Amino acid sequence: MRDQPRIGWIGCGRMGSAMAKRLIAGANELHVTNRTRSRAEILGELGARVVDNPLDLADCDVVFVMVSADAQLLEVLNGPLGVLANEDVAPRIVIDCSTVSTSASATAREACSLRGSEFLAAPVSGNPKVVASGKLTLAVSGSRTSFDEVRTLLEQLGHGVTYVGEGEVARLVKICHNMFLGVVTQCMAEITVLAEKGGIERSAFLEFLNDSVMGSTFSRYKTPAFVNLDFTPSFTPVLLRKDFDLGMTEARKLGVPMPVSALCSEVVLSAIGAGHVDEDFAVLLLEVARSAGLVMEPENKVIADGLGVQ
Repeated sequence: MRDQPRIGWIGCGRMGSAMAKRLIAGANELHVTNRTRSRAEILGELGARVVDNPLDLADCDVVFVMVSADAQLLEVLNGPLGVLANEDVAPRIVIDCSTVSTSASATAREACSLRGSEFLAAPVSGNPKVVASGKLTLAVSGSRTSFDEVRTLLEQLGHGVTYVGEGEVARLVKICHNMFLGVVTQCMAEITVLAEKGGIERSAFLEFLNDSVMGSTFSRYKTPAFVNLDFTPSFTPVLLRKDFDLGMTEARKLGVPMPVSALCSEVVLSAIGAGHVDEDFAVLLLEVARSAGLVMEPENKVIADGLGVQ
């Protein structure tokens, strides 16, 4: 690649935009596109060049993809206006940061290989606020040589970049991670309801929890939502259920019994059935409270979430 690689970015939703902004801040030459052009133009105001479609990024050295599902990934790569549709030129490396199935990832890798492009699966852990704080983490799989080439770019996106192996193994890492999010959140909801029903203020209980050895970046981050019942979405129960489905499919394929995860998957489905589709998955707290006959009220307190913007 040239000294200053020409970078393409496909997908300017909430996560995609937040991540692309960090590359712009790093003085990279960034070319962006999005199905809804107005979202890409917001990045254009910050210095990125907006193009009409992924095909216009074919001559970039590196192209990042951040889309919502399997079909979108394959469309932006191999569709009529996909980044691989130019017969004369294709990116040196394609980096997909989306959360997609291992089968879609393998199909995308094969499509890239046919055009002479390397493909790195690089799903991320975090949300826009985590991105802005510099705490995003990435699991990356594919060619180690390609990973080493783009590592400095990946490290501009967050503080943790881990090479986990060949092929699609990064997808399984991300799925396992998100299943853990669901299980931990459900457990945190249950013990919080138990404490409150026993007469303990939620904020007091969670302060104690966060200061103990059981406290974590995640428990601190979710504490404001639990205390003030603010479920502004960062990750919805619908998306969490998708990841549980993907994870349980892999578990059955690999012969791994996962009774706790299976139960939590059904709990998440119940929350969706109760109408919690557009809220943050921390809303599992309300479902536990409802089952316990507890009516929760927001405490309306200023609570730090443990994240600072970098």
